[in-house]
Amino acid sequence: VLAAWETAGQVQWTRLDPKGGAGELVVPGGTPNNRKHPSLAVNRDGNILLVWTEGTGWNKGGGLAWQQYDRRGQAVGERGSAPGIPTWGLAAAAARPDGSFAIIY
Repeated sequence: VLAAWETAGQVQWTRLDPKGGAGELVVPGGTPNNRKHPSLAVNRDGNILLVWTEGTGWNKGGGLAWQQYDRRGQAVGERGSAPGIPTWGLAAAAARPDGSFAIIY
């Protein structure tokens, strides 16, 4: 089980042990810009995609950002970003049957 959340403008995630306790916190690199609304997806190979919004606020859109991780929680490749989160919008991460990921926003 994985869980993601936002605290004080930063998103993070961890693996939860069903018997209690949590693993190491994973925080995306780079300078946070009011990171909010994280979403996680895990593909058939155990790779993880974390998606979040940046710069959004009350009645204000912002940007989309993402980072892929391997099954151990190590970042894979560069962190991505794109403009275009509309006012009141969110983003969602999804794993496709072929093992690739999709970001819906």
